[in-house]
Amino acid sequence: MIPKILLFTISLSPVVYGQDFLRPVIVTASRAKSNSSDTAYTSHYLDQGFLSENFRRNLPDALSYTPGVLTQKTTFGHGSPFIRGQTGRSNLLLVDGIRLNNSTWRSGPVQYWNTVDAFAVDHMELIKSQGSVPYGSDAIGGTLNAFTKNSGFRHVEAGQLFQSGSGYYEYRGNGEGSHIGRVEGAVGKGQSWGLHAGFTMKDFGDIRTDDVGLMKNTGYEDQSWDLRYDYAIDPSTTLTVAWQQVNQDDIWRWHRTIFNPGWTHDGSEAAAGSWLSNRYDQDRQLGYIRLGSEDPRQNALISRWSATLSFQDTIDHEFQDRRNNASQALSNSRFQQWQRAEVQTYGLDLELESPMGPGKWVYGVDYYQDEVDSNGVRNRGTGAVFTPSVRPVADDSRYQLFGAHSQYHWNTTEKLRIESGLRYTRAEATVGKRWDNNALADVSAEREWDNVVGSLRAIQQLPYQWSLFGGISQAFRAPNLADLSGATTSRSGVETGGSVNVNPEDYLTYEIGARHSGESTSAQAAFFYTDIQNIIADIPVSSGSNTTQAANGRDGQIYGIELEAAWQIDDSWLLTGFAAWQRGETQTQAFVGGPTINDPFSRALPLTASAALRWTHPAGAFWLEARVLGAAKADRLSAADALDTQRIPVGGTPSYIVPMVYSGWQATENLELTCGIENLSNIDYRNHGSGNNEPGFNAILGVRATW
Repeated sequence: MIPKILLFTISLSPVVYGQDFLRPVIVTASRAKSNSSDTAYTSHYLDQGFLSENFRRNLPDALSYTPGVLTQKTTFGHGSPFIRGQTGRSNLLLVDGIRLNNSTWRSGPVQYWNTVDAFAVDHMELIKSQGSVPYGSDAIGGTLNAFTKNSGFRHVEAGQLFQSGSGYYEYRGNGEGSHIGRVEGAVGKGQSWGLHAGFTMKDFGDIRTDDVGLMKNTGYEDQSWDLRYDYAIDPSTTLTVAWQQVNQDDIWRWHRTIFNPGWTHDGSEAAAGSWLSNRYDQDRQLGYIRLGSEDPRQNALISRWSATLSFQDTIDHEFQDRRNNASQALSNSRFQQWQRAEVQTYGLDLELESPMGPGKWVYGVDYYQDEVDSNGVRNRGTGAVFTPSVRPVADDSRYQLFGAHSQYHWNTTEKLRIESGLRYTRAEATVGKRWDNNALADVSAEREWDNVVGSLRAIQQLPYQWSLFGGISQAFRAPNLADLSGATTSRSGVETGGSVNVNPEDYLTYEIGARHSGESTSAQAAFFYTDIQNIIADIPVSSGSNTTQAANGRDGQIYGIELEAAWQIDDSWLLTGFAAWQRGETQTQAFVGGPTINDPFSRALPLTASAALRWTHPAGAFWLEARVLGAAKADRLSAADALDTQRIPVGGTPSYIVPMVYSGWQATENLELTCGIENLSNIDYRNHGSGNNEPGFNAILGVRATW
């Protein structure tokens, strides 16, 4: 039944999204401004209007309606998108062009995407299969660049003083209720300076589903604030100083705990949790200074340049109580554990653009350095004791990443553009205090790697507002400190460890696509194929062991199709939709030094589709949108997936179809009311690989006042 309904959904709008319909200008695809319809990559543009009108509660959720993306949620505070089969450290997250990825990001899903406040974001650009040439290591499945809000002083008449502000409140009715509030404001002088400040507070209650009931400890608190000052040194040169901070408390990995009673649905059964507690606190701060300028003259030696200095401080704290009730005695197998890691990252990015012949040259250098402190403590019944073997990553460590990139955009003819590029990367890791179980002591190590990658892309304009695009992109991921020295718990309680002997990963992606950008219609179709070599995977240390070790023990391939489209039927009606499907295989060591086995690609996106019909009142004051989202059963499981029974039900994650309705009313010039009803059918479902179900029937109300 599900596949037939999905195929019917696809036939309604054989492919895309209302965002490409707007033809926005994007910069992330090639570090240079270009129209989204003219890029040689598959790209998606998500603005703040889309995020708020669809009630996306965090940044990972914002990608839920993007083809080719699976938004996996270990818990509601830890969303990690799978982009073309890649997740965690294999996707690159940028904020205002600055890397958030650091050297402690582990394999598999990570929690850090949710440390970017979606309510402080002006718009986001997602570029898929971009490769490592523009932004370096980790940009394999996709690169997401989140651009934060600013005062907009460059769009105000010169000399005019201005001030503006807004307040937003959102209530979510599911479970115990959730409250979100945001206050922001801007002041400045047109063409001279501008200051923007914002504060967001979130208090998420525990969610409820029909089969499981109240999912206790799925709620959490989040406070974020952001500040940005822009100053015009001259009409073409701007100095920017910005600071962002987020604090999140008591985010539980619910699936591992006794509050997870298990889940049975459509013949598939997920296991119950067994730990008394597993919770995280997260803090992240980002500050940067940027100086940039543009010279519009055609004969300018340098038409655009920017220099950015950045500092980032990230603190993670995890607590585990592996007892199954509070009265159980602590022991070697039922212990309490604390892990803490702090990473301070210093960054430098220099980017330039010069006209050259029939095209332009984009080039520059970037450098990031991580300073890492970590510790681990265990209590087996004799009190909390510092335990070096459980540090999440080696203490007193340093990681340096340097890159030099060069890209040429060649307009060979009026309708054909070719983009070629190269990047040189050097990575150096100084592993400080890493516990060696054989020596029973801390040891240190140093590793370094060099790499050169390239890309070749092209876009050909065709008749009837169509274009054909595609190319080949290399990606490279240098081993990070988590690969070299990590000691964490993954999936349903698997102990993972690093190895200083691992080597870089290599990827090669082929992509071909077609795009249409008409007056009332837009469409995009893309096929990709990624060849993967020397993946650093968590390999069991021996046959049947529940302990794994990092090793270059996996090769593989993943490929897929993505379709999306939009049709502006008339001034009032807009129909949009998408569909995507992926499949992949790996060749993985059964255990360290053991035979190689063929395995399905872990957590590949099942056939997924969505369609939305939107009506807007002719006067524009009222709009109404109905959407349906569905996914086929995800039953092609890798060996590791099959063992991850707290998150992935035995037999696979069940299929689902979820209807939802959103609406908005511009009541006055300064007052906007929005509401939504999600999961109208109140079905129990979860995204493939997630640690908890999505909320059941959920009514949402939003109020925004501006001044």
